[in-house]
Amino acid sequence: MAIDRIQDPAVIAGYLSDASNLHGHATDLVRPKSSDDIAEILAHCQENEIPITVSAQRTSTTGGPVPFGGWILSMEKLDKLLWQKGARARIQAGAILGEFQEEMLRHGWMFPPDPTSRHECTIGAAIACNASGAKSYRYGPTRPWIESIEVVLPTGEKREISREDPIPEEWPKTDWNPPDVKSAAGYIPTNNLLDLFIGQEGTLGIISEATVRLIPAPKEIFSLLCFFPDIESTLGFVQKLRDCSPDKDLTTPSSIEFYGPNAVDLIRGKIGTLSSTARFGIWCEQDTNPDSIEAELEAWLDLLDGSEALVEESVFAQDDAGRRKLADMRHAVPAGINEQVVANGMPKLGTDCSVPHEALGEMVEAYLSVPIDHVLFGHIGDSHLHLNMLPKSKEELEKAKAIYRSLCTKAVALGGSVSAEHGIGKIKKAHFADMVGPEVLDRFRCLKTTLDPHWILGRGNLFDPKNPK
Repeated sequence: MAIDRIQDPAVIAGYLSDASNLHGHATDLVRPKSSDDIAEILAHCQENEIPITVSAQRTSTTGGPVPFGGWILSMEKLDKLLWQKGARARIQAGAILGEFQEEMLRHGWMFPPDPTSRHECTIGAAIACNASGAKSYRYGPTRPWIESIEVVLPTGEKREISREDPIPEEWPKTDWNPPDVKSAAGYIPTNNLLDLFIGQEGTLGIISEATVRLIPAPKEIFSLLCFFPDIESTLGFVQKLRDCSPDKDLTTPSSIEFYGPNAVDLIRGKIGTLSSTARFGIWCEQDTNPDSIEAELEAWLDLLDGSEALVEESVFAQDDAGRRKLADMRHAVPAGINEQVVANGMPKLGTDCSVPHEALGEMVEAYLSVPIDHVLFGHIGDSHLHLNMLPKSKEELEKAKAIYRSLCTKAVALGGSVSAEHGIGKIKKAHFADMVGPEVLDRFRCLKTTLDPHWILGRGNLFDPKNPK
């Protein structure tokens, strides 16, 4: 095999963990330069029953790219923008998402998906996990922005697929009833190949290239950070924003983000003058243009006035300097969490559940009542919040794990998902099994076995064989 293959443990060590802090092991690292290389590698591994795990930038929080034996296939050398023609672009899967987006903005175009790690993650990983972010409130996750992909199946077969390509009749069906919420959990029930391979977390094939859809970049963007004295007024304001219509209202945010009391305390350290009355925060961003921005800002102020918001403490940002200042305030939240993790000497446990809008209040109440130090924030526009529990001891860590599972159980009982954007990977398999049930898992296993007879690809992600070797 004339492919870059490394067996030096010192080099391989850099590929054995991800943002979840899960650590694995592997014997070989391969770094293909083309989809033909990927096909050759997978055919070899299938024939010799060698497990192989796809690795990109390892920003995953679920252990998905962490190998437990076998080979690692790194996508780092497939990182080129192949072409851009108007509202379409073709890009290799190993390209950094944020770099691609900035290049498109220079040409007046926008690729909307915006996971928090977009400046570190690759576009192939974003597709494989159907990544989303703050702007998913308006623009949705990655899925609707993908027009076609080149994928290499676990047998080494290459395919170019789009939504025009039906799922072959001989492939087992994976029909099930996923929750009607923002979700990144399991194989989507669909009649076309493209949607099946988006969000499959590297278990059914390796995405090597993608054709994506672009939209004209907004002329201007303004941001708002506002504060509320209680959760009732906060949720009421969010509902008013959801009720707004782009056809008749001037308040049409692309992002609606939430900050609970402990998150606001971290922001307070950056603002300095924020009063103790401010307990909950909402950050919004809106695409606009010079002709309408003044009227839109006036509409926002009117909405805040009628929503019990602490208007005098609200912060608007209309230019780059103002947005950077707001970004610093918001960055205080994850930075403060990371500092606390280091001080505690224990890992954090962060939820990724989503629920139907009508169940949001009940889910928030459950989060706020958690008896372990925590920071709550996230994508409230999609009823999708992240509770970051910060245990200080091994005993608290075990308690946090039990609380995590109970919160997942509650989200599912409310009609939600155990993962709205991070995926399942290796660390959420039990929660995922609770969510879908054994019959659905068996359907997923049948499809996996049909495409990957020896289960070489992404072994340990999403689910395990029913009778593991």
